[in-house]
Amino acid sequence: MSNVVWRPQPRQEEFMRRPEYEALYGGAAGGGKSEALVIEALRQVNIPHYKGLILRKSYPQLSELIDKSILYYPRAYPGAKYNASTHTWTFPSGARIIFGSMNRKEDKIKYQGKSFDYIAFDELTHFTWEEYSYMFSRNRSSGPGVRSYIRATANPGGVGHGWVKDRFIIPAPPMTTIADTVKYSTPSGETEEASRTRVFVPATVYDNQILLKNDPEYVATLALLPPAERQALLYGDWDSFSGQVFSEWRNDPAGYLTRKFSHVIEPFEFPSWWRVVRGFDYGYSKPFSVGWYAVSPDDVIYRVAELYGGDADVGVKWTPDRIAEEIAEIEKTHPLLRDVKVVLGLADPAIFSATVYGESIAELLARKGVYFSKGDNTRLAGKMQLHNRLAFDEEGRAKFYVFNTCRNFIRTIPSLVYSTVNVEDVDTTQEDHAYDECRYVLMAHPMTTVPRVKRRWRVPELDIDEEY
Repeated sequence: MSNVVWRPQPRQEEFMRRPEYEALYGGAAGGGKSEALVIEALRQVNIPHYKGLILRKSYPQLSELIDKSILYYPRAYPGAKYNASTHTWTFPSGARIIFGSMNRKEDKIKYQGKSFDYIAFDELTHFTWEEYSYMFSRNRSSGPGVRSYIRATANPGGVGHGWVKDRFIIPAPPMTTIADTVKYSTPSGETEEASRTRVFVPATVYDNQILLKNDPEYVATLALLPPAERQALLYGDWDSFSGQVFSEWRNDPAGYLTRKFSHVIEPFEFPSWWRVVRGFDYGYSKPFSVGWYAVSPDDVIYRVAELYGGDADVGVKWTPDRIAEEIAEIEKTHPLLRDVKVVLGLADPAIFSATVYGESIAELLARKGVYFSKGDNTRLAGKMQLHNRLAFDEEGRAKFYVFNTCRNFIRTIPSLVYSTVNVEDVDTTQEDHAYDECRYVLMAHPMTTVPRVKRRWRVPELDIDEEY
């Protein structure tokens, strides 16, 4: 009878069987994610030219993964040797598995010119899209008979939360294959088509019966975490996580309390005499963002439309002239904006400085009939204005709502995390462009703090008072 070194649990096995090019595993704590990632790397070590790479954000974070490899690799493949100085396993066949890091985005250059058949990211939300997508170019076959693919694990939260959610969580239900198809031209001028697939495999602590048997109290430990962390780590909730800046945000009409507690609403036709303000954050290689906000007589602000130039924090590289033309066209034709009497523009003060164009961005926009004034760019005050307006009062009403057509605002705002440098402020390395132009509008309509509301809702494990 053979000696079984490790056997996957049912959800781990589902993850390891997936045929897609990319697969993300996890969403909550305790699902056996890291172990599955380390064992999956062994799949092709009988092939001499096989090379695998397992990444964490920093080398100190690799220690748990390396400990797992030390536990399993020599037992599964006697003769496998680990080099602690290079963090490399070499197997009897000659195959290698390397443990690496990418502490800064510049560290991706360490992998330039190298190829890996299997690339795995542990805690993918700690990485930026730029870091992750760069490694696609390093994921290529090192020789015949080897499969090249990418695997990752993640919990909600972290600087990469937004793009990971956009790539794996939003496009399709869990366990559903997502396909991207692109067309490209060959040197001979022919058009060819290529497709890549990806999938999200969810897992929670309840999928790890070994852990629950060894530590029956672990679920209670997760249930006792602060609300945001509990929702993320116990239930795998991608709309709530530790480090989230705007934890007041709700986009769940059937959520924990009543249908009133949601900031995302259906569009409605508002009177043409309502004040409409246009916020603008310029970008070229990074996205630009334009938001239109209607202000009701009782000082409720509604984000009613948007123009967003980019995706996954990559800009469309439009000139100021092109941006102005698009803004003018929207205000002329949009059913909610075309009858508005006056639209006031507020923008980042930086666009009023001279640029490589010889004029300021504001001057170039004005030449096309699109005018802006300098917005108040006081960062912490602007942040508090959004906190205040997102807060619900005793009747379940907020002072800020977003029409569900504003896809990029809804996508990026709940994903913003705090800076590790300026700990009270938003991390500016994220996709914060819609947030920035929103701040300029809110600072022009300041309000005082709204009392937070305590409502009681039940966690399956505990009854806990929560504050909203």
